[in-house]
Amino acid sequence: MLFRCNILALVGGGPAPQYPPTKVMIWDDHQSRCIGDLSFRSEVRAVRLRRDRIVVVLEQKIFVYNFMDLKLIHQIETVPNPKGLCVVSQAPGPMVLVCPGGQKGQVRVEHYGLKKTKFIMAHDSRIACFALTQDGRVLATASSKGTLVRVFNTVDGSLLQEVRRGADRAEIYSLAFSANTQWLAVSSDKGTVHVFSLKANPGIAGNDKPHDASDSNQGSPVGSPLSFIKGVLPKYFHSEWSVAQFHLHEGSQYVVAFGHQKNTIVILGMDGSFYRCQYDPANGGEMTQLECHNFLKLEEAF
Repeated sequence: MLFRCNILALVGGGPAPQYPPTKVMIWDDHQSRCIGDLSFRSEVRAVRLRRDRIVVVLEQKIFVYNFMDLKLIHQIETVPNPKGLCVVSQAPGPMVLVCPGGQKGQVRVEHYGLKKTKFIMAHDSRIACFALTQDGRVLATASSKGTLVRVFNTVDGSLLQEVRRGADRAEIYSLAFSANTQWLAVSSDKGTVHVFSLKANPGIAGNDKPHDASDSNQGSPVGSPLSFIKGVLPKYFHSEWSVAQFHLHEGSQYVVAFGHQKNTIVILGMDGSFYRCQYDPANGGEMTQLECHNFLKLEEAF
């Protein structure tokens, strides 16, 4: 969906698809009809929309089109990308696009305004998930191990911060930045949503020099109680841990976002569940549940 307007991108799927899974249909919901389509030789894995661009993700290629005339303006080759990983900046101005690079663990950043491509070796393992701030200046990445999340400056590729979700492997389902880049939310198959404090809130807006991840304790994340013997124990013990957590059913897939109200998280489950929670930025700990619904369960009051 293009923000909250009447334009949708549809891709056919399921056992009896209405449209081929190799086509992107541009649907105008005011007119209740397709106003354009894009055809490919292989299945479409994902679509990203901006007011000026349509980005179509295939297994090993990404195509960027001009929205107004559907003219192809760029194509990118990637490593096999069955999940269709790709994010684009949404703030007005030139687009920043992030996708998997040409090798395992690498991300590719396309700065269309700067006419510059940046490759970042983010992880040793395969990239599983990433998120971009609205202005495209800060990127969070997670690998298939799912233990660490790394935060990068997309302009120079520098590592701004590293936070730890946990010690055991997990599949990261979604990452989300707060509007002010002060917080990062993470959901995984462990059934826990974590909120981390970001000191990487980069004064990037004014200059391109990132804050060093070790300076400034402002809003500092929760460290391990054993961090006083940093350098003696393994890295695990002095990792930066989440400030707040919310526990859900393990194994279900959840997507997270920050709510409009201050210090709130919205969680949407693929089982139709919806949660709205509030976290305490000062004391952290378990979040407070404000709302809970399930939109796929039939109402019993018939």
